[in-house]
Amino acid sequence: MYYRQLNSRMHCFLDFFMEVFVLESRRNVGRMKRKLMVGVTLAAVVIVLLLVRLTVIMLVESEYYGQRAKELHERERPIKAARGRIISGDGTVLASNKTVCTISVVHAQITEPDKVIDVLSSELGMDREKVAKSVHKVSSMERIKTNVTKEIGDAIREYGLDGVKIDEDSRRYYPFGSLASKVIGFTGSDNQGIIGLEVRYDEELAGEAGQILTMTDAGGIELKKEGEERVEPVNGDDLIVSLDYNIQTYAQQAAYKAYEAKKAKRVSIIVMNPQDGRIYAMVNVPEYNLNAPYTLIDEYSSLTVTQKDENGDDVTKTIPKEELTSEQKMNLLNNMWRNFCINDTYEPGSTFKIVTATAALEKGVVSLSDSFYCRGSLTVGGRTIRCHKTSGHGSQTFAQTLMNSCNPAFITWGSRVGAEDFFAYMKKLGLLEKTGVDLPGEAGTIIHKLKNVGEVELATMSFGQSFQITPLQLLRAASAIINGGTLITPHFAVKTVNEDGETTKVFEYERVENAVSGETSGLMKQLLESVVSEGGGKRCYIDGYRIGGKTATSQKLPRGSGKYIASFIGFAPADNPQVIAMCIIDEPEGIYYGGTIAAPVVRDIFLNILPYLGIDKATNEY
Repeated sequence: MYYRQLNSRMHCFLDFFMEVFVLESRRNVGRMKRKLMVGVTLAAVVIVLLLVRLTVIMLVESEYYGQRAKELHERERPIKAARGRIISGDGTVLASNKTVCTISVVHAQITEPDKVIDVLSSELGMDREKVAKSVHKVSSMERIKTNVTKEIGDAIREYGLDGVKIDEDSRRYYPFGSLASKVIGFTGSDNQGIIGLEVRYDEELAGEAGQILTMTDAGGIELKKEGEERVEPVNGDDLIVSLDYNIQTYAQQAAYKAYEAKKAKRVSIIVMNPQDGRIYAMVNVPEYNLNAPYTLIDEYSSLTVTQKDENGDDVTKTIPKEELTSEQKMNLLNNMWRNFCINDTYEPGSTFKIVTATAALEKGVVSLSDSFYCRGSLTVGGRTIRCHKTSGHGSQTFAQTLMNSCNPAFITWGSRVGAEDFFAYMKKLGLLEKTGVDLPGEAGTIIHKLKNVGEVELATMSFGQSFQITPLQLLRAASAIINGGTLITPHFAVKTVNEDGETTKVFEYERVENAVSGETSGLMKQLLESVVSEGGGKRCYIDGYRIGGKTATSQKLPRGSGKYIASFIGFAPADNPQVIAMCIIDEPEGIYYGGTIAAPVVRDIFLNILPYLGIDKATNEY
């Protein structure tokens, strides 16, 4: 009985279990079918999307991806763009280009390695082992030598050597070597401007590089039979500048003559149009060779240094160029490249009296009828300041104080102006700011703060001491004083033109009117003409021409060193100035007076360039 009941219960349980199992299996099959359907649907969608994308690639974007695939098997070799020329205002090419070659080898294409080594080492003047190392190197391409002359490149090409590549590009060339070297500047091996006009107008001159495209295999080896494609470069624009070849040449010759005669440290000359700021010449002797800018010239071939010996005493030693460190050589090169006219400041001395006289006339604290008695010195703030004529000039008119360049008189005129107004007139004449000349590295004024200017400082500033400016700053101020009162911007760049001779850019420069009144400008022209005709500037006098000017002899710091700067500023015609020139002779030996040694230099330049500029000697008309 018990067993029958047990069996009955077991059967019921088994039946229940089977029913549950069957039901669950049916449910699982349903879920699996649904999952399978979802999976199949997703796969179908992906396949459709892939087919659509493939269709787009094949039909719409085939050109793009074809180019990408091509690029994977193309090698690019750059073609330098021909740099734009620098051309003077008279049409003379001052900076041009020479065609040069880059010699390379493709290892996989070389069939006669020994012959390649022999030819390249011989034609290029290179060590055979060095060439062999490059020829045997397993690489896609090895550069052997750059900046090879076209003649040598053509000679190598004539051999028809497999695996040797001769690519032509251009290198900067300066036809006149050292002419205006510190203005023009030079380029590096990549044809980028380094200093001077070359770097200032690099964007206009540079152009856009081209490419040589060659096919390669999967390993990057050029395929010999596939040929080359060229993307031609876009040459840079020519830069037309105000420099005049003839005037620059005259000025540079005159500077070298003075440099050698006076055994000076350097001689600088600027010739400019005072009406609009065009610079016709800028000379800084000694100049350097633009075609070999990293070769030290004789004047910079050694370095003198002061060192302490074992006893602590100063010992001066001269280091020859062969023993210079790379840093010492670089310092000498930087000094050789410096443009004193804009990169360095100096105490202008008596040429600055042009400014003091102008300020005194503008403020109305002096008139032509005023007189001054010079006793040879003047005591200011307990300090005795002497006149260059120690015996004194005696009684002088205002005009005579300028002709005689009398320091005590100008101390008096400066004190009448006062420190605050003195600074104000310096500002109006652009002497407290940079000129804005289009050359890099322009220096600024070194001067006392107004609050620190006492009567002694004002006294020394009145005759051009105790502050420093650049030569170009002073020439700019002098131009405003004699041109009717317009403060101009000295500059070189006139315009750029393309290969077709079409003007692409015209450069414009700031002008500030009424820096000086027309009345004061007219008086100053008369006064400065008398300096040349009757005063200390007589050595610049040219019969028939009306010339104005001012001399200066300034003692360099430290005082008592026995070193001087002699200078002169001259302009013509005096009544309607079309040219203004400045000559600075730094540390001349022997006689060092500006009126004696600098004024004749400007005279020699004027003798050559005044007729050239079209200034009639008989009428002084332009």
